Amino acid sequence: MLKREKDELERAKQTANVLAEALPWINSWEGKTVVVKYGGSAMEDPELRRQVVADVVLMRRVGMRIVLVHGGGKAISALMKALDLPVEFVDGLRVTTPEAMDAVQMALVGKVNQMLVSAVDQYGDLGVGISGADGRTFVTSALDDVHGRVGKVERVNTHLVESMLDDGYIPVVAGVGWGEDGSYNINADVAASELAIALHADKLIYLSDVDGLYRDFDDESSLVSSMEATEVHELVDSGTLERGMIPKVTAAAEALDAGVTHVHFLNGTFPHSLLLEVFTDAGIGTMFYKED
Repeated sequence: MLKREKDELERAKQTANVLAEALPWINSWEGKTVVVKYGGSAMEDPELRRQVVADVVLMRRVGMRIVLVHGGGKAISALMKALDLPVEFVDGLRVTTPEAMDAVQMALVGKVNQMLVSAVDQYGDLGVGISGADGRTFVTSALDDVHGRVGKVERVNTHLVESMLDDGYIPVVAGVGWGEDGSYNINADVAASELAIALHADKLIYLSDVDGLYRDFDDESSLVSSMEATEVHELVDSGTLERGMIPKVTAAAEALDAGVTHVHFLNGTFPHSLLLEVFTDAGIGTMFYKED
């Protein structure tokens, strides 16, 4: 046998081993609901985006009910700067004036959402793009007097998302909510958590461009592998979280309290991080859980 043929056979054996390892996980997750929040550099880079979307489609093809909730902070900021609008954050949340809200809708719903739907549809006609204003999926009110048109989710109507899941589609959801006085900008981390809670999801996964939760972001050795819900609350209350992590960790804690079994923070720039976390014995990133 030629060396090239031997190498190909060895790669085929490795692939077979991976599939054999994945089978019990595939069986255990068939029919389960998983909400994936997608953002950061993993969404900006075309090759990384193709890889992540392919993983999401594979999860759907093996029987999981997948909802993709996306951010788009970089696209929003870029458009706001192009429109000469000030870009400001308070406590990790974007200050959203009425003018900025127009930019949010253009960037999230008009650009990012359609980009992701198109990426999903490269693997079959599975993607359906909506915002949280469609079907009044996210019923919202103003969060406070500081952030402008940043919304607080008052209620989640799941009928539109559930009907798409029942029909075999992958809902791709932008974080824009419906309010009686117009649209609101919803932090995507919060939107994903609220939707996971309302859908009684089995798993909520945050994909970003960091490896997980660090106790000290200047110390790579401080990456947290797993954390129980009580400790998550203590961490939120401690005031030591990096500002950008406050909404994400707070949303994770609320999801666990409401019955979501596991919440994961994964690095979407790591090849096939979703598949590694869901379908193999080797966990990566940070997993939050609630003890029985």
